[in-house]
Amino acid sequence: MSTFASYAPYYDLLYHDKDYSGEALFLSSLLRSFCPSVSRVLDFGCGTGTHARHLSDLDFSVLGVDASETMIERAQINRAALATVHSRRLTFRHGDIRTVRLGEQFGSIVSLFHVLSYLTENDDLLCAFQTIRAHLSPGGICIADCWYGPAVLNLRPSVRVKQFDNEGTSILRIAEPVLHPNENVVDVNYTLWIRNAADERIETIRETHRMRYLFMPEIRFLAKQVGMELVDAREWMTGREAGLDTWSVYFVLRG
Repeated sequence: MSTFASYAPYYDLLYHDKDYSGEALFLSSLLRSFCPSVSRVLDFGCGTGTHARHLSDLDFSVLGVDASETMIERAQINRAALATVHSRRLTFRHGDIRTVRLGEQFGSIVSLFHVLSYLTENDDLLCAFQTIRAHLSPGGICIADCWYGPAVLNLRPSVRVKQFDNEGTSILRIAEPVLHPNENVVDVNYTLWIRNAADERIETIRETHRMRYLFMPEIRFLAKQVGMELVDAREWMTGREAGLDTWSVYFVLRG
C-alpha cells in the first residue's frame, strides 16, 4: 500500500487545520459509552499519530499501527517531542490492517479518517475485518469510519483546492475526483505543488487515492462473516442518523 508515499512528509502540514482535538473528544465519548472501562486503544491506520496523541491527552494508552513506514517514522518523531506523561502512553508499529497480527487483543479498536475506504477490493475489506476481529477481545468494540455510499452518490465528489503557507513552505493541493459508480469507488487525483522558501525550489507530486464508498448492508455482511455485530452507525462528529447527506459515517462493531 503505497498511498501517501510521496507526500507523507507534508501530511501534518496539509491537515494542520483538522479538528483532531474535537474528534478525539467525540471518539472518547463514543468509546466510553459503549465500553465504559476502556483505557487502552488499538488504532489501525494511525498515520502520523495525531489522533493517538490527542487520545493520550484524554488518558488513553494507544498502540498505533500503519502500513506506511514513513508515517510511522513521523509518528515516532512527534511522540518524542511530547512530555513524558503523554509519550509513555503511545506506541507505534508498522503493519498492514489486512495482514498484521500483533499477538494480543484489545477491548477497543479504532480506524479513522476513512482507512477502510482505501480498501477497494472485497478480499482486502474482508481481510481487514478479520484482522479487527482477531485483535478484539470478546465483547469489545471497534469504531471505524468510511465514505458512505448513499451520500457520495447523492452529493457527488467535486474538485477541491487547499492551500497552506508558513514561513518555510507553501503547499497548493488540487483534488480532482473521478466517480466509478459500477465499482463503488472514486479515484481522487491529487496534484501538489510544494515551494521551499529557502531556495524557491518547487516540487510537484501526483498521487491517485482510490476510495471505496460503503453501504450499510455491506458493513453488516462483512461483520457477520467474521463473527462481529454492527450495533450502531451514524454521522461522524454529529451523531446524526446516516442518510443522503452524511458523507462520513462511523460504525460500531461488537466482537
